[in-house]
Amino acid sequence: MKNVLITGGAGFIGSNFIRYLLKAEPDVQIINIDALTYAGSLANLEHLPDNTRHTFIQGDICDSVFVERIVEQYQVDTIVHFAAESHVDRSIAGPTPFIQTNIVGTFTLLQAAYNAWGKSENKNDFRFHHISTDEVFGSLLPDSPTFTEITPYDPRSPYSASKAASDHLVRAYYHTYGLPVTITNCSNNYGPYQFPEKLIPLIILNALQGKHLPVYGDGKQVRDWLYVEDHCDAIHLVLKKGKLGETYNIGGENQPTNIEIVNMICAILDELKPASLPYASLIQYVSDRPGHDRRYAMNIEKIKQELNWSPKHTLANGLRETVEWYLLNIDWVNLIMSQNNYQNWLNKKYQNQEEIK
Repeated sequence: MKNVLITGGAGFIGSNFIRYLLKAEPDVQIINIDALTYAGSLANLEHLPDNTRHTFIQGDICDSVFVERIVEQYQVDTIVHFAAESHVDRSIAGPTPFIQTNIVGTFTLLQAAYNAWGKSENKNDFRFHHISTDEVFGSLLPDSPTFTEITPYDPRSPYSASKAASDHLVRAYYHTYGLPVTITNCSNNYGPYQFPEKLIPLIILNALQGKHLPVYGDGKQVRDWLYVEDHCDAIHLVLKKGKLGETYNIGGENQPTNIEIVNMICAILDELKPASLPYASLIQYVSDRPGHDRRYAMNIEKIKQELNWSPKHTLANGLRETVEWYLLNIDWVNLIMSQNNYQNWLNKKYQNQEEIK
């Protein structure tokens, strides 16, 4: 691992991984390409551990000429593919960007990787790692077994369907062409630098502003929450030691309901930033999302057994660290929340107060 191309490196997980990799691999050079759409920001790349080993290039992963040029120019030997449209609500409102970025963009990267790998003098050292999601597996019943790496795909939203398609493309390039690939399917990430439309930062920031804390339906949807630094650690381990062509599930080993997550955040804020009333008094139940998956839960025995990985953060300490980060980084929060795209989306999403039950 010498010249690592990271796609979507100005986003939430990508920027955290860049920080992680600069510390974990002191000799690596990072080339970061990001289109800087709504969820990507250069503010996420400030104060890197070693900016001299990080090169940012704005560009679209669907542009094959651009991608081929970057891979060749920087002699890329490792590609870590984070770039994706990833918000379910946005995919329901407008699926086209999800098809384009998540499917066409992944195909473009795979083709560039295949061409570079074919010319490489060290074919055994080349890697293409694809980051995917637990949402490709669909929804679990309350008493169903957790998702494993061989659970049949059953995506329910345009977002998850587009990620499922990208997973299949990656596997096809391994089985058909021999391209050295690995895939990880992760559960819901949370932590520093997460875009504020996602549940955990949305609840933190709305609470601090005294706004309603919107909870879909009855709030009993179950998710597996993964602290982003633990996710970065697992990806790095898969890159170093994972078996080619294999998929590894990554999860936080917890199954709280959404309303439990919201109440945990409120309790932390009551302690760290007390207000005149408990923050839980701001909770409002809103109409449920169309096709809302009821439960996700990850079985991570494979990565535990094969690579000796397990999450270091519990949900309790991970949430506390996350709340503390947002409290200490108000300048970043204000910059991100001032972006027109975010404000327009948020206003449209919650402008109809009749949605509130």
